[in-house]
Amino acid sequence: MNIPQRPDHAEWLQRARGHLRAADPVLAGLIDKHPGFDPRAWLAQLPPLDLFGALLFQVAGQQLSVAATRRTLARIENLFGGSLPAADQLLRVDPADLRNAGLSWRKIATLRDLAERFGDGRLNAEAFERLTDDEIIARLTEVPGIGPWTAQGVLIIALDREDVVLPGDLALRKAIRTAYRLDHLPTPDEVLAMAEPWRPYRSLATSYLFTAAYNEAHSDSAAV
Repeated sequence: MNIPQRPDHAEWLQRARGHLRAADPVLAGLIDKHPGFDPRAWLAQLPPLDLFGALLFQVAGQQLSVAATRRTLARIENLFGGSLPAADQLLRVDPADLRNAGLSWRKIATLRDLAERFGDGRLNAEAFERLTDDEIIARLTEVPGIGPWTAQGVLIIALDREDVVLPGDLALRKAIRTAYRLDHLPTPDEVLAMAEPWRPYRSLATSYLFTAAYNEAHSDSAAV
């Protein structure tokens, strides 16, 4: 299973933008500022990902920047002959080789646990397509080392679920503080409350906020 993209992606994007523009004036400004933004375009910069690959990406990226995560993924690809491993391939490699590729022992343990669950059927990509977001999060967070942030990221990346928000994500909370000119860092509960009008397109709203924060940070660093 490769990462899906809905066949009506362009129409969906237009419809979702229209909803968010009407629902939230701050998002309306971000949408107008980034007219060509495609929330899934950045995935083209990553190696091909199936569900297990998306989990590998998310676990590898815990507490790392996207750039650092990409470097780790590149070393893992080299270890497996130029592509990311399937679950059974990861189980066959010496864990020390994964450590040398840049993964911590904790992340290696998490990935091996995930791989075992894919191997024995406790986790199944086709079954995930029939589950709700909450059901998938519950299944994934049974694995030590997988928290809501990791599971929610997989919903967006691997399953293209359109109504996901990451209320505990520090980068998102900072992006909201900046975009909405708040005098404090919003709590996860405040993020959820602010995101309520974005339904059923909270994933796209989140992507716009991340992009705005990223662009602002890079424009500031370029000006120094």
